[in-house]
Amino acid sequence: MEAALDLDAIILADDPLASVSIAGLTARERASRVAGKVGASRVLVIDGSRDGVTAWRNGRTCPLLVIRADQLVHTPLAAPLIEAIPDDGTAIAVGPDGSYAGAYVAAGSAAGQAITAIARGDNTTAFADATKIPHGEIARHPIATREDREGAHQLLYRLLIKPQDNVIARYMFRPIARRLTRLLVQTPITPNMLSVCVAVMITIACVLTATADPRLVIIGAALQASSNYIDCCDGEIARLKLMTSRFGAWLDTVVDELSTVAYMVACGWHCHLYWGHPGWDIWTVGIVVGLGTYLLAMSGIYYNIIVAVGSANSQDYVGKFEVVPGDEPNTVRLKPVVTEPVVRARPRPPWLQKIVDFAPNVVRRDFIVWCALIFAIFHLLHVSFAVQLTGGIVSAIIVSKDHIQLRLLRRKIARSGQRLLPPRR
Repeated sequence: MEAALDLDAIILADDPLASVSIAGLTARERASRVAGKVGASRVLVIDGSRDGVTAWRNGRTCPLLVIRADQLVHTPLAAPLIEAIPDDGTAIAVGPDGSYAGAYVAAGSAAGQAITAIARGDNTTAFADATKIPHGEIARHPIATREDREGAHQLLYRLLIKPQDNVIARYMFRPIARRLTRLLVQTPITPNMLSVCVAVMITIACVLTATADPRLVIIGAALQASSNYIDCCDGEIARLKLMTSRFGAWLDTVVDELSTVAYMVACGWHCHLYWGHPGWDIWTVGIVVGLGTYLLAMSGIYYNIIVAVGSANSQDYVGKFEVVPGDEPNTVRLKPVVTEPVVRARPRPPWLQKIVDFAPNVVRRDFIVWCALIFAIFHLLHVSFAVQLTGGIVSAIIVSKDHIQLRLLRRKIARSGQRLLPPRR
């Protein structure tokens, strides 16, 4: 495992624009969080006198990151600089036209020179003979005028587009969730608070569903569907306000998975109370089978994303891996295998191709919660339970097969005498 980077950061926030708020954060707050995201353990915000700058450094010799907070900045402004820290010198972020973009990193003697220059109010001396590093996409935006600030908002909201989103999430959940996010991002509410709120909503939904009253079942299904919109907001706010964390990602993932299991059990218990009889019946057997298959699938998924993928998001699950050389002698890594689409000799009719493309979405939680609401309205919750039970069984079979193959692959690597490196995080 690579050693953590020792890095200091200074935020130049003595311009009035540093107090301008975009998506719930002032420019100075956002710049400070960017510094923390790229590894700075100590951050000094300068919004007035610079007399204490040299004393703050206190003789430390680690690299120094400097970010100008008179504009909106995001992680891609500073991240390329951290990847290109020189041994002794300065690297500055530049825009497409090669001009200074508002951030630089200095190392070695150049870091000391930068501190001296900043202390006397000079922000540009450190640029002499600096290496120019192009910044990444969605890195910065001016905020001086009303039009600039609106453009900055639009730039940030591009972060909310997730490639993992399925068609249901993209067209049924995200448009409404995005409007909620625009409101919530202006409040002190954190993503983890929203995850807890989702857990409470789903708990109430399951309690209402696990009754014999069809009217309460409809309310429970509606609450379950509504929770999905709040669930979309937590990740969006985390990305907008630079509050993403592994704990938050795990909290969101665990709430999602447990809610799926809990709602399946609640649906089965309603069926038992409404159509079953005291003791064991087909519905209670289905609940036991469903619990077993869901827990089996979840254990395989979590093993996969933790051990092989290095993620805290179940959407990053990968079915197959190949062994590739590692960065060190006698080491290897697991690389996800990207399955190429099968090219058919004769293309399907357009209507059939649309069905085939949409089919994988029917096992996703986004689709299931809306179907469950429709089933509840027409008092067909036994159909919903059967669909969820079938999905759990199919998922358990697929995940178990992938899990066995992954275990065998890891065992083969161990027997070969090679060391398997952990996944990159």
